[in-house]
Amino acid sequence: MMIHEITAKVGAHKRRKRIGRGVGSGHGKTSGRGHKGAGSRSGWTGSIRASREGGQMPFFRRIAKRGFSNALFMKHFAVVNLKALEARFDNGAQVGPEELAKAGLIPDAQTPVKILGTGDLKKKLTVAATAFSKAAEKKITDAGGTATVA
Repeated sequence: MMIHEITAKVGAHKRRKRIGRGVGSGHGKTSGRGHKGAGSRSGWTGSIRASREGGQMPFFRRIAKRGFSNALFMKHFAVVNLKALEARFDNGAQVGPEELAKAGLIPDAQTPVKILGTGDLKKKLTVAATAFSKAAEKKITDAGGTATVA
């Protein structure tokens, strides 16, 4: 047995810390929570976070709220590049959300799909997606295929 074989297994089975088992255990009495304060009380450990400032007015409430955020209205797409279509599909294939999900290129068939133009496409594919970049649409049509917005 060599030293590099031993060290790989060290720490693989660490015993759990058994708290509240008497003063002699080293984890008795306060059970590692210290004395007083929110951290020592049950149910209050969730309130101790980076943004908590005690009684002081929190920073987020002190600063002015200005401008507009598009976060609530953004449309999230699963993106697929042409090089992935070239690698995964045969010439003349029908490519839609179901086929992309089966090929493992998108998480599921209900996700909106956008086809992007990275890579070359030499196969004639019939691609149906929610959206296409201009480059992707051009490359698909140049290869003899069709790009339909579904």
